[in-house]
Amino acid sequence: MTIFPAIDLKDGKAVRLTKGLMESAKIYSDEPWELVKTFEEMGAEWVHLVDLNGAFAGEPKNLEQIAKIRQNCGVKLELGGGIRDEATIKRYLDLGIDRIILGSIAVKDPAFVKAMAAKYPVVVGIDAIDGYVAVEGWGEVSEMKATELARAFADAGVEAIICTDVGRDGMLSGVNVDFTLDIARASGIPTIASGGVKDESDIEALEGTGEIAGVIVGKAYYEGTIDLQKILLK
Repeated sequence: MTIFPAIDLKDGKAVRLTKGLMESAKIYSDEPWELVKTFEEMGAEWVHLVDLNGAFAGEPKNLEQIAKIRQNCGVKLELGGGIRDEATIKRYLDLGIDRIILGSIAVKDPAFVKAMAAKYPVVVGIDAIDGYVAVEGWGEVSEMKATELARAFADAGVEAIICTDVGRDGMLSGVNVDFTLDIARASGIPTIASGGVKDESDIEALEGTGEIAGVIVGKAYYEGTIDLQKILLK
């Protein structure tokens, strides 16, 4: 199971949110690339990046920091947040991002996502509140069930699905293993758990299923409730 240390970018800084609320942002670094370098030195294969400003604006908003991360770090990078068109996908890939996360657009225009997945390394981000898909930086909740959306991409060629239980995100309340399994089984695609990871027991619970491909670790690292290096070296 792959561990994805996570960095959320807001106004050029590395932050974490609680339940996806922008006003809850807590700054952890003024130089996000230094954090990515730390993760790389710990042994991370991947780092998960989100352009939070971009998620709300629907266009790239932290390009300077993203470019600086790529220039200074050799780790693989996946990036999401406000990516709505092919030009933006190409721009990020040209910048050296390894794969692109498409979230809100997956609900609004699944045909576009499938077309992009046929051409580029694409991951679908499914964020859910009470089992229903949340979009636009989690500012809106759709009428679609998360498992229904996952099923729609079963044979679309996407590399993975990242599923986030928004109600647990940044809460250190424990990852939602059952929700992650539901998404994995509905899609048949490698599924990455996100939201609420608090300590090593969450990692063990996900690994124990034998069905989950990865997990995103954010606030647990920043708040010191998980020994990330120990987990990465396992």
